[in-house]
Amino acid sequence: MTMNLELERYVEQVKQWPSDGQHILAQYTDTYIVVYQAYRPSIGHFAANNQYFGGEYSYSRMSWIKPNFLWMMYRSGWGEKQGQEIILAIKIKLEYFEEILKNAVPSTFQASKYRDKEEWKSASQASSVRLQWDPDHDPQGNKILRRAVQLGLRNELLEPFKGDGIVEIEDINSFVNEQREHALTGNYDELITPKEKIYIPLNDEAAVNVGIDKN
Repeated sequence: MTMNLELERYVEQVKQWPSDGQHILAQYTDTYIVVYQAYRPSIGHFAANNQYFGGEYSYSRMSWIKPNFLWMMYRSGWGEKQGQEIILAIKIKLEYFEEILKNAVPSTFQASKYRDKEEWKSASQASSVRLQWDPDHDPQGNKILRRAVQLGLRNELLEPFKGDGIVEIEDINSFVNEQREHALTGNYDELITPKEKIYIPLNDEAAVNVGIDKN
């Protein structure tokens, strides 16, 4: 199939990825970065067909984006979990992503970053972005040491999903369906995934704020 994503064999990619640490693995250029979401068909099809989020999509709820393809596959069960059947690859503008990172507040209290829980709660309530680092997973869903990021958007930092922050929305379900059996049976020699590399934020404030490991 033809997709607007750069693809590569998983076995070649995994050799280049860090085995541990907090890293943003993603496909990106100097103008956009790819993030993933999974939706029920009515929402996913609307977004792919119209190139913005509308219809049954709710702007009053927090919406989570994941730059890492395999984390999205773990979370959605390779597109087989109810309500997550349609996998979208969303190219968002790089400056929009950087703004998201700068405004992110951890979803749990971190003593190294906040004086106390009250300060964290206040920052969390004021922010439009939640930051969460979770264990990354291999194609079969097993936890690995490396951690993957997901970012929850709401309010003004979700508004660009109406179109201004989006370059392209692609329904990649056919590709996911093609690769699912290779992944779940451990046939990694045949598994192809979107090509991803470590993303280092252009803005130093953003890099420090999200706590990525630069080494």
